[in-house]
Amino acid sequence: MREPPSICVYVGLDLVGDGLMKLPFLRALSRAWPASRVTWLAGKGPSAFAHELKPLVSGLIDEVIEDARIGSRWAELFSRPLPQRRFDLVIDTQRRVPTTLIIRRIAHGAFVSGAAGFLLSDLKPRAPYKKAGSMVRQMLDLIEAASGKPADPSAELKLDPAVERAAAALLPPGPAYVGLAPGAGGKHKCWPLENYIALATGLAAANVAPVFVLGPAETGWIEHCRAVPGAILPLQDAASRGIDVTPILTIALARRFKAAVANDSGAGHMLAAGDAPLVSLFGPTPPEKFAPLCPRLAVLRAQDFGGEAMDRIPVAAVRRALDELCA
Repeated sequence: MREPPSICVYVGLDLVGDGLMKLPFLRALSRAWPASRVTWLAGKGPSAFAHELKPLVSGLIDEVIEDARIGSRWAELFSRPLPQRRFDLVIDTQRRVPTTLIIRRIAHGAFVSGAAGFLLSDLKPRAPYKKAGSMVRQMLDLIEAASGKPADPSAELKLDPAVERAAAALLPPGPAYVGLAPGAGGKHKCWPLENYIALATGLAAANVAPVFVLGPAETGWIEHCRAVPGAILPLQDAASRGIDVTPILTIALARRFKAAVANDSGAGHMLAAGDAPLVSLFGPTPPEKFAPLCPRLAVLRAQDFGGEAMDRIPVAAVRRALDELCA
């Protein structure tokens, strides 16, 4: 379809991690239709795009409606959600058919949904279509179905200039920086810290500055990481300088990395949002579902080294992948 003046995107809810994973969809939506007015409708809970991530989606989302209580009750099939509103395009990003039937009742010009294999969608992907394993890829497929063109998630994220200046003060021009994010939501998803330390030590010996991205759950690792010659811990340095430590600051720092290494984690998606070339490490979780989307990505799986435990991935293999991205 041609550029719709108004677009409504329905989601259940967005925690910070969910929002970070959905950024490529928003960037592709802006690239497909830069002049459209976008309403982000969180039907079943809050949205980080109205709070923690709000500054990050300036120019990508015009309006956020959260906790709308839309999409859960059968009785909604006999009413019209958002009765005073009409949108030229409604995009339903979830796949639960009863919810899709409810969302379809929002007044619209065209409706796109992947539920039931696009059965309820006015616009459909080109055949033959195979549902992607990745949630992000599934969302991009909705844009492709609506626009008839490949989704391009390269629209620029506009960061607050003050945050950009803070990142530049923490990582000033000069050295080649490589980001290392050793944390994850569960220890089973973490490549061993000693491997990150060994990788960082080798980088420092090659005159590359290792930059450890440590969140609140990794405070016990600070001393180990600082012991690496030349190591930088910018988030801890930021806190000591009174700079707000936010996901947006991490994204701004990632823009200054020559490349980065991360586990399957929220930090990995932040580094990808900063368009850092990324080595993404996976073990018990499937990369085809959870791998970040970024311009240059190398995925290393523990299974390719004889098992699913993260310690199966050799330091030498990660260093090779990193060197190839830096070349």
